[in-house]
Amino acid sequence: MIESAPMTRRDALKAGSLAVGTIAAAATSTGAADEGSWIDAHSHIWPGEVDKFPLVAGQTAKDLNPPSFADDELMAIVRPEEVERVVLIQHSVYHLFDNSYLVDAVRRHPQRFRIVGMVDDQAAGSGAAMKKLLPQGVTGFRITPFIRKEQPEKWLDGTGMHEMWKTGAETRQAMCCLVNPEQLPGIDAMCEKYPDTPVVIDHFARIGVDGQMRDEQIKLLTRLARHKQTSVKISAFYALGQKKPPHLELIPMIRKLYDTFGPQRLMWASDAPYQVQGNNNYKASISLVRDHLDFISADDRQWLLRKSAEKVFFAT
Repeated sequence: MIESAPMTRRDALKAGSLAVGTIAAAATSTGAADEGSWIDAHSHIWPGEVDKFPLVAGQTAKDLNPPSFADDELMAIVRPEEVERVVLIQHSVYHLFDNSYLVDAVRRHPQRFRIVGMVDDQAAGSGAAMKKLLPQGVTGFRITPFIRKEQPEKWLDGTGMHEMWKTGAETRQAMCCLVNPEQLPGIDAMCEKYPDTPVVIDHFARIGVDGQMRDEQIKLLTRLARHKQTSVKISAFYALGQKKPPHLELIPMIRKLYDTFGPQRLMWASDAPYQVQGNNNYKASISLVRDHLDFISADDRQWLLRKSAEKVFFAT
């Protein structure tokens, strides 16, 4: 049997509902690519309509916190800070592998959103599932040991996971890793095995979640910089360090990442709605990067607040 050529991201987008003409419009629609129109590389959304978009087994409407955080509620928060596009992240607790609501949001607003979805990395056909979702705006996939109740230490070992990494190299769909620092060596090994696969580390690999930014953990993260397809989200400030504005204690860690990865492989993100709860707020999150990093140039700022996320998630 003669094998067909692998489907690339461009091929899939041409074939699906997000045709190239529509994608191209994203660069000009509503000023999305203008120099002051930023991209939030990481936000969750969910509707209060649990009948239309059912929750995963064991979750009820009473578990939603807040009770609703729909895409229009998100945009009402981000637009005052000149954020026009957002990468929507599948919420494993509420919807796990059912990406329906995020896909619906992209269907309604194809210029505005892209998706980091989820597929079952332990099931057969994970690569085919990735390709099926690509034309629907899913340009990355969340992978994490936190959803594994049994043997979480083997989260990267399954054939389905390896199929995902192999497929990502073909389709340019990124592996977006929600991990703790101790999982970084395993990701390092996967990057060695699949050097062409785009990889994004979420939330500094949660370094600083206990209030301490340890040098040995930062070194594990900066070691990944030698893999040219690997990027890091500088995000979730509400959960790190002092866990309250103005988040200035995170700047030394950002500087170390800047010095190793460079601005082209760092991307700011809020992790809303969690960044807008309690003492924290959206403006403080974007302000840390936009207003307080005195070591970056104006062009660097464009990369951190727009162009890095655009390259990984919005490029055709």
